[in-house]
Amino acid sequence: MIWETSKRKIQLQKAIVMGILNVTPDSFSDGGRFFSVEEALKQAEKMISEGATIIDVGGESTRPGSTRVDEEEELRRTIPVIEQICKRFDVAVSIDTTKWRVAKEALEAGAEIVNDISGLRFDERISKLVAEKRAGLVLMHSRGSFETMHTQQPVPDILSEVVKGLKMGLEKAFESKVKKSQIVLDVGLGFGKTPEQNLELLAKLEKIQQEFSEFPFLIGPSRKSFIGKALGDVEVSERLYGTMATVAISVWKNAKIIRVHDVKPAVDTIKIIEAIKEQI
Repeated sequence: MIWETSKRKIQLQKAIVMGILNVTPDSFSDGGRFFSVEEALKQAEKMISEGATIIDVGGESTRPGSTRVDEEEELRRTIPVIEQICKRFDVAVSIDTTKWRVAKEALEAGAEIVNDISGLRFDERISKLVAEKRAGLVLMHSRGSFETMHTQQPVPDILSEVVKGLKMGLEKAFESKVKKSQIVLDVGLGFGKTPEQNLELLAKLEKIQQEFSEFPFLIGPSRKSFIGKALGDVEVSERLYGTMATVAISVWKNAKIIRVHDVKPAVDTIKIIEAIKEQI
């Protein structure tokens, strides 16, 4: 299995790591830590040295309670960082955005993947842009608007809801002539799901994968609140081991891209799970 982007074909025989680089002042886990270009580049270099295959740059926090950032500010935060990463390192760069213009300028600056948490719901023009640029595309399941996606009333059947949402995103992508080989799917842990539903999605991931057998899956569990709750309401800083447990389960269930803040622990976890899988 491969993932085609505008610059390369990413091999997915074994799971890979997408390192999270938030250039925001208010992200729930690392807000403000990498807000300057210099600090962001240091973090990117660290994640690459630890084994990240993709660096996912985000300029707008999607934590519960966050507010929208205007286009100009999101561009100001992300584009210089993307330009410098692409100039200095041979690594796949993803832009985490739901805005067409931000995606466009990011791709022109050297990014090769658009990671859209709305699954093309917020700005359908992204699908045409991805088709035109032949970029990679992550379609994530979420519900509601930007402001309400963390306060949606829970649905009774989260598996069917995720399947329905991902199918809608795929329809929009195919209408714009995005190729299957450009698309990765994400169940959207933490977005409009109860803590129990997040655990259920991990426990029954194969049931969703069966509906989309031609597509690789990305799982993004890193430090999320459902992990904190399962561990007894622990703080974000105490969720590393819980996160790695979800990484192990995700890779065991054949997720191919793992999106995390902590790259080295995830890379080591993946190596062990993949080595065990070889013995089956």
